[in-house]
Amino acid sequence: MSQQKTENVVWHNQAVTAEQREEHKGHKACVLWYTGLSGSGKSTIANAVDKRLFELGVHTYLLDGDNVRHGLNGDLTFSDKDRVENIRRIGEVSKLFVESGLLISTAFISPFQSDRDMARDLLNQGQFIEVFVDTPIEVCEQRDPKGLYKKARSGEIKNFTGIDSTYEAPVNAEIHLQTVEQTIEQSVDQVVGYLQGEGIIKPL
Repeated sequence: MSQQKTENVVWHNQAVTAEQREEHKGHKACVLWYTGLSGSGKSTIANAVDKRLFELGVHTYLLDGDNVRHGLNGDLTFSDKDRVENIRRIGEVSKLFVESGLLISTAFISPFQSDRDMARDLLNQGQFIEVFVDTPIEVCEQRDPKGLYKKARSGEIKNFTGIDSTYEAPVNAEIHLQTVEQTIEQSVDQVVGYLQGEGIIKPL
C-alpha cells in the first residue's frame, strides 16, 4: 500500500527522553515480535510471557493480531497488500510503545520476512527481538482452535497463510521456540531468560 506523505508537519522533540523513561521504569524498552503460523501458539505464549513479566514488575503491553483487527486495522483484509499494511501499522505503534519505555509484545503471523525487517528497521539496535514460534503446519492443523484450516482447505477462506499464502520462516530469529518439544512454561522461561541475559530486564 503506497503511503502519501503528509505535508507541512514538523517533528516535535519531547521534554522527557526515551532513556529517562527506561530509567524511571527500571528496565529497557523493546519489542518481542512473535511470528508463526496460525495455531502455532503465538498468542498463548505471548500472554504467558506478558503475565510473567508483569509479575516481575516489568512495564509491558501486548498487541494481539486478532484484537488489533477489531479496531486500528479493522479496515484491512487478508490480501498480501493489506498484510503488509497491517504489519507497517503495528511496527509504527510498537515504536511508539518502545519510546514510552514499555516492553511490548506483538503476536502476529507476519508471514513476510521483508515486513518483519521493516519493523526491525524502525527501532534501534537490540530493541527488536524476533521470536519464532516454530510449530509444524501439521500440528497447527490438528489444533485448529478457530477452525480456520478446515475452512481454508474447503475453500471458504482465501489467502490463508500456509495453505494458499506463503509463510517465510525466520532464518536468524533472536529466540527460537520449538513448541512440539517444550511446554508453554519452558517457552516462557526461554523468553524471560533471554531478556535477563541481554540485560533488558534485571535477573532474579
